Amino acid sequence: MKGIAQVALAATLIAGAVADSHHHHRHLHVKRAEKRDADVTVTSVVAGPTVVEYVLDDKKIDSSKAEEGLSDGHYVVVGETTPTFNPPPPPPPPSTTAAIPSAADAQFYEKKTSSTAAPSPTPVAAGIDSDFPSGKIPCSTFPSEYGALAIPWLNTEGWTSLQQPGTYTPGVSMNNIVAPISGGCKTGMFCSYACPVGYQKTQWPATQGATGQSVGGLYCNSAGFLELTRPSHPRICERGVGNVFVQNKMSGKSCVCRTDYPASENMVIPIETMPGGKYELTNPASNDYYVWQGKPTTAQYYVNKLNVDLDQACVWTSTKYPGAAGNWAPVNIGLGQDAFGITWISIFPNAPTSQASLDFNIEITGDVNSKCALKNGQYTGGLNGCTVSHLIFIYTYLT
Repeated sequence: MKGIAQVALAATLIAGAVADSHHHHRHLHVKRAEKRDADVTVTSVVAGPTVVEYVLDDKKIDSSKAEEGLSDGHYVVVGETTPTFNPPPPPPPPSTTAAIPSAADAQFYEKKTSSTAAPSPTPVAAGIDSDFPSGKIPCSTFPSEYGALAIPWLNTEGWTSLQQPGTYTPGVSMNNIVAPISGGCKTGMFCSYACPVGYQKTQWPATQGATGQSVGGLYCNSAGFLELTRPSHPRICERGVGNVFVQNKMSGKSCVCRTDYPASENMVIPIETMPGGKYELTNPASNDYYVWQGKPTTAQYYVNKLNVDLDQACVWTSTKYPGAAGNWAPVNIGLGQDAFGITWISIFPNAPTSQASLDFNIEITGDVNSKCALKNGQYTGGLNGCTVSHLIFIYTYLT
């Protein structure tokens, strides 16, 4: 794998920037109001169109009546502020208008509908843009609230890998690194994790393995709490520089798996591309990414055959396809932006590791400097793979 990573790195040379669309996730804030002899809940819409329903004794009442009741003093607000009313048009009134009971508790609730804004291609954790509270979360708690994406099929309680050196002293290279293949994050371990599509891990210690091993993730300290290993980046997941996407134009799915680097270097970080879908391929910037023995590094992805499931594709060894998936997937993609702001992307066979052939075609299109494709088992732009640069999209086609 080191040799393959170096090939991708050697291809590191050119890029541009395109507008990046961010999907902000906000919560609806609910404020409770009270009738003098019945309870009412008022929903304040913070962002996005929302259908708001007012229900009294399990029966809907018109929003205008709820507003009128507040205005006339029939209801009083219990809370910090008086809700503002700007709801969407109410649903058609029922054929029979129910009288409001004079004395009974009533429960009011909200019902969400889809927003007019385009949804994010992959759900993003609510706290992904929040700073991680270093030293305050138990190692037994997987940090999904801060954006980390749990990987259940690895049997490591959501973590992508676990590394436990014999001793860890900042500034001293680590020896005797043990890598448990089951169980959770324990004291003295570096615990690596995946991030959602378009994001990547930010944590790895400045001190690395004495014999070139890469080490990454949060650190479980002697008190049993998770610590940042790269405090200059307090968010544990961050976006790449963008501009690169995978688009699936086939009738089936294909899994693209990124290596857990720095850490185990196993290809376990998943993107499951579905027919008609478009997914950001996280593009790291070399001036703000992992440096191995003084050299900048890039991201490496493994492209699996059609309709291989995630738990068979994004692993080191697939039990169903031992010679054609996971570490033996047919094709690699190397990707990164160099120090000059130029993005480079390569597609190349996973040789000599794998003898498997991909059962569909890949073509790199967009504002690129040359042609690069894999069609019917043959590379355009090179005999053993090809590399392009500039503003890039990747399109996947059915053979």
